[in-house]
Amino acid sequence: MEGTTRETPRVSALGDRDHRSTVVPRRALFELLSAGADGGVTLVCAPPGSGKTILLRSWIEEAGLTERAAWVSVERGEQDAQRFWLSIIERLRSAVGPDAFVETLAPTPGFDGEAVVERLVSELGSLDEPVVLVIDDLQELASVDALAQLERLIAQRPRLLRVVLATRRDPQLGLHRVRVAGELTEIRAADLRFTVDETSELLAVAGIVLADQSVAVLVSRTEGWAAGLRLAALSLVGHTDPERFVDEFSGSERTVADYLLAEVLERQPDDVRRLLLRTSILDRVNGELADVLTEASGSELVLNGLAQANAFVTALDTGRTWFRYHSLFAELLRFELRRRASHLVFELHRSAAAWWLRHGFPIEATRHAQAAEDWPYAARVLADHGFSLCLHGQGATVAALLGAFPVDVRADPELVLLSSNEPLQRGRLDEAEALLNLAERDASAVPPEQRHAFEVKLTAGRLVLARRRGDFESVLGQIQTLRGLLDAQPPRDFALADEVRTVALMNLGIVELWSFMTAESELHLERGLELARELRIPYVEVGCLSHLSVIAATRRTYALARERSQDAIAVADAHGWAAEAVVGIAPLELATLDVLQGRFDDAHAWHERAEQALLGGVDPAAELLLYLLRGWLFLVDGRHDDALEPFRAGEQHQRLVVAPQQLSAPARFFLVHTLLRIGDTAGAHATLADVSGADRDWADLRCAFAALHIADGDAEAALKVLSPVLDRSAPGSKLSTVFGFLLDAFARDLLGDVAAADKSIECALEFAEPDGIIFPFVVTPSEELLRRHARHTAHAALLSDILDVLSGSSLSAPAGSRPELREDLTESELRVLRYLSSNLSAPEIGRELYLSLSTIKTHMRHIYAKLGVHHRTEAVERARQLRLLAPTVGRR
Repeated sequence: MEGTTRETPRVSALGDRDHRSTVVPRRALFELLSAGADGGVTLVCAPPGSGKTILLRSWIEEAGLTERAAWVSVERGEQDAQRFWLSIIERLRSAVGPDAFVETLAPTPGFDGEAVVERLVSELGSLDEPVVLVIDDLQELASVDALAQLERLIAQRPRLLRVVLATRRDPQLGLHRVRVAGELTEIRAADLRFTVDETSELLAVAGIVLADQSVAVLVSRTEGWAAGLRLAALSLVGHTDPERFVDEFSGSERTVADYLLAEVLERQPDDVRRLLLRTSILDRVNGELADVLTEASGSELVLNGLAQANAFVTALDTGRTWFRYHSLFAELLRFELRRRASHLVFELHRSAAAWWLRHGFPIEATRHAQAAEDWPYAARVLADHGFSLCLHGQGATVAALLGAFPVDVRADPELVLLSSNEPLQRGRLDEAEALLNLAERDASAVPPEQRHAFEVKLTAGRLVLARRRGDFESVLGQIQTLRGLLDAQPPRDFALADEVRTVALMNLGIVELWSFMTAESELHLERGLELARELRIPYVEVGCLSHLSVIAATRRTYALARERSQDAIAVADAHGWAAEAVVGIAPLELATLDVLQGRFDDAHAWHERAEQALLGGVDPAAELLLYLLRGWLFLVDGRHDDALEPFRAGEQHQRLVVAPQQLSAPARFFLVHTLLRIGDTAGAHATLADVSGADRDWADLRCAFAALHIADGDAEAALKVLSPVLDRSAPGSKLSTVFGFLLDAFARDLLGDVAAADKSIECALEFAEPDGIIFPFVVTPSEELLRRHARHTAHAALLSDILDVLSGSSLSAPAGSRPELREDLTESELRVLRYLSSNLSAPEIGRELYLSLSTIKTHMRHIYAKLGVHHRTEAVERARQLRLLAPTVGRR
């Protein structure tokens, strides 16, 4: 049994009669499955070894569904909802084909399963032919969130999606709804029991001849249990007295399994028996790993032979390099290993842990180290790799691994620090802070060689915590510490800490951005973006791009800001992150740019997307900007009373955020502006009553005081307070400068100085034109001054667009510019394009135009290519810019 070499792999008793399949086509069950597919949901629920998986695979092949079936096997004890849905989407994409608009999904630290299901339901609604989703081993799905999300998918499943669930026990999915609706087909253990005829066929395929009476006895004693019959068939191959074997065959299901396991193992060559026992500790195995555990070579050939012989060994990939054992077979093998060589179990787990770690699988390495009760090694592996795993969307798995440690081991400061990730991501900030404090308190227990990486992660964690709380002033005190740690990185820590550095750079840049340190912010976000792309961390790439778009709008151009926002959204959409908080800044910035440039309809659409990602306190600074944007949209709609609510909410929210006036000053200005528009001068005075002397220097607040002075009829006071805004010495944005010149024009017009007022209007247009800023002219009473000035301006294109918006239009492109089309669209493509702005799905558009779905999809791909876009919303937006679609009526 303990041989260490093998020259020729042998599987003599496992069906080496040309490796003929022992799969019996079960026609009655095939018909039941096919009928159930039309009903929508099929549940195959039976104990292990009942033949569920073999039945479904053979039905799929028999029914010709191989190319349209998405098969997902749930991993043992799966607690990670994200990994489950990643598998679902990957398999569905393969089944429906590249043209079916099922977009890919990548791991993300802030996974939103509900959004994934919603998107999947929408995408699968465009199917033009049925697809079968098979979820095998559903009993292993231990994530409550994933089960709830799966229940929602089943309840809202598209018309052509068939769902088949295979499980050992009834799932907690609320299937009573589809059962009552007559849309559930159920196959239970009694249905799966082999009949005498099916058993005879099973034995005949394996080359076994038994008398009818012996077959009946075998069926009776196994109760038609598929695994028992297959094990019996394996033992009967080449048996000298098969009739006597059947006569002596007896016992309960477990007894039968134990008896047959012994029979199967005893009939194998030593090297095959050694391989089966030693590799039974694994969930999946390949030849190299089996060689390590058996201390031999040639394992891959033996595994292939066992799989071909249908010996409870299944290949997991088309290349037949990875294998798994039937779960019951593996359980029995493990039982036998403990019985025969219990002293080897821990040693095998240690060897497996080391192999998995060497090959870049830290999750598997940690699990095997835990199984070996080698807690120090398991803790070291998880501490070294946990940050990276969380960053790549494996946070739930990390949390489960942490929970498997004994309580005293979990007190390790590195594991305590790692455990802060989950509450930090889910907004339980007090809990996260307590864990960070605990980790810092026990930092002296961290090995010296790990101390630097620990300090970087701890500081980065505190930086994230402070950012999430909006406590920017206190986090600035940690910036120098973090900079010093990153600059003093020991050479041995570069590989380990690169990802930490990347995330730290992103968070550092975000904090600096909202703290009005834009030059430093841009530098760190650019470095973070470069490193994220180098290390292939798209989540950080999106975060850096999103916030760089905000910087571009203030320090560069709106065009660059728009480009960076669109790049961030493209990366996010490619990975299925539409509703992630880190992505929310990009649609928020696009909505802001659209409002500022007079594209109000588009702004509403981007605002809705930003709201989905940013509401709920996930990013206090962004939430404040979201209030501001919502108020802007009310202003351009002429709903001044409604605008008061978000502006006041933003002011109240700012009081909860320890942030400089860069964030709060605009909200205060627009609150004053709105109060004055509705005639509430007293309210405007009250709003500015508590502004301190230092805060008065901000351009936005100077504009607020100027507007109030004008409302009070004191034009001279307004001109005085605006002077630092106009010469750009007061800190502020391009927007505040344009507002400043407009207010200056109003003040000078109030004084009767028409020439000076015209000059200020021209200056406002001059500052607005490079970026096509229209918003200030729309929300202030400037139309009369603008029309009077129309004959004297050098900015006629911009002024024309402003007047168009004031007359009720919504621009289809940034003011003063019109893009060009790459290549002309055909008449057919133009007809399809006109329907893209509707709510019709691709199949519905096809029915309207009497075209097939494939033709519609082809036209859509051509349209996207010619317009230089990637998605339907972008295509509509681009078409409006090009005047291929009529602009919609502005909301005023």
